[in-house]
Amino acid sequence: MTIQKATNITWHDGNITRDDRERLLNQKGIVIWFTGLSASGKSTLARAVEEKLFEQGHLAYVLDGDNIRHGLNKNLGFSPEDREENIRRIGEVAKLFADAGLITMTAFISPYRADRDKARELMEEGRFFEIYVHVPLSIAEERDPKGLYKKARAGEIKQFTGIDAPYEAPQHAELIVDTGKYSLQESVELVLDYLQAQKVI
Repeated sequence: MTIQKATNITWHDGNITRDDRERLLNQKGIVIWFTGLSASGKSTLARAVEEKLFEQGHLAYVLDGDNIRHGLNKNLGFSPEDREENIRRIGEVAKLFADAGLITMTAFISPYRADRDKARELMEEGRFFEIYVHVPLSIAEERDPKGLYKKARAGEIKQFTGIDAPYEAPQHAELIVDTGKYSLQESVELVLDYLQAQKVI
């Protein structure tokens, strides 16, 4: 549980509302939470969806796990406690982006179900969509674009998700995309079709 250290603070609403921003952008401010093993294709899929949305005239932004750890969360490691705080912070940032009217996508392993559920609880019903980017561990290891699985297997990286740290797959994801089965283009279409069905775009 995060301790509230700041006192004597008040939330300030602006004169422009989320509804105002959504009308301007002609879209719904939401969070699409991509989760899955390292090398499952989360970032690749999120970036491709972002590109297609941009082509269609929508404003979207990807909050990528590595990018966030370069700045906002550079003081966090990969212990269970630091992973929890990493996801807590990004859940709060994603909420702000969605309030700004953006189609906000996060691409984080986010291995713990409870942490993803807390991020969901920050959002109103119908504004948080968990997408499980599923791939068998064997395929993720085969891809291994950063060589992380190889290092984890060699004992050079400790607490690596899927090897010596757990990954808790979603039980109620809004959408499951099997990137071992579908091409990138097919995976993008699955996401876009889902967003259209939910009247996000």
